[in-house]
Amino acid sequence: MLLAAASILFGFIALIWSANLLVAGAASIARNLGISPLIIGLTIVSLGTSAPEILVSLTASLSNAGPLAIGNAIGSNIANIALVLGVTALVAPMTVDEKCLKREIPLLLLATVGVGALILDGMLSVQDGYLMLASMTIIIIFLVLSQLGGADQATNPSDNPMPELTPLRAWFAFLFGLVILILSSKLLVWGAIIVAEELGISELIIGLTVVAVGTSLPELAASIASALRGHTAIALGNIIGSNLFNLLAVMSIPGIVGGQMLDPEAISRDYASMAALTFFLALAIYVSAKRSKSVPKHAYIGRIMGAVLVSAYALYYYFILSKQ
Repeated sequence: MLLAAASILFGFIALIWSANLLVAGAASIARNLGISPLIIGLTIVSLGTSAPEILVSLTASLSNAGPLAIGNAIGSNIANIALVLGVTALVAPMTVDEKCLKREIPLLLLATVGVGALILDGMLSVQDGYLMLASMTIIIIFLVLSQLGGADQATNPSDNPMPELTPLRAWFAFLFGLVILILSSKLLVWGAIIVAEELGISELIIGLTVVAVGTSLPELAASIASALRGHTAIALGNIIGSNLFNLLAVMSIPGIVGGQMLDPEAISRDYASMAALTFFLALAIYVSAKRSKSVPKHAYIGRIMGAVLVSAYALYYYFILSKQ
């Protein structure tokens, strides 16, 4: 039990460190190949913040621990909205720009409804998995094209500083980061499964709590760092982008690997809680924008909303753990 707990802790640390190394290497390789920082930010960096969830879900699915993978995806989204966004808003009130209101938030709402419809039958099939992954690909292409054709290119490049590594060091960082990411995800999943068995807790609950919070740490660190530098729009964009990846890429993995029956509570309790939080956040943002007198319209997520979100997360944790 002690060894399993230690493997979870070490797995988290190695997972986050290797994800950062992987992103740094991949971004430098792309830069050395002449790919623009804009495209790197929208693809490689966005994918990199979700790399822990992706590798953990893939490892869990291949280890016949599908419920842990499902719990990881849903739990990470709940943690991103209620914990990461809530804590970030408590640190610094966040501004939501008009582009996010018209583009990213509607995409997240659409993905939430779409995935919910696919899993309503209690089964995440192979076809469902590929459909979700294809949807993620289409969204990435849409975002890249919309950014290339709009004024977003004028965004200050200092908002998303890109690493500068020589080609040799970039490839080493990428490959070494990938190896450590795979090994640490295996270690984390092994420890989580052992702890679940020892404590008599379901793999779904372990995925929703311990694993979800651990794999959301990169988003928490990135969002708080952005908010402290005054880049609150980046912090919100990071969370929305991560949730899209979790819904359409991370959650598709158990389906693609071979299909996964879903625990009824994963739908009625956990996915429903995630969807409710997502729509509540969107409603609050749109109400704030409607009351805004600025041109163009800006919405705000203040400290009161941050406190509400963190409180909701605490209540959700209490509810699921009290049922064990």
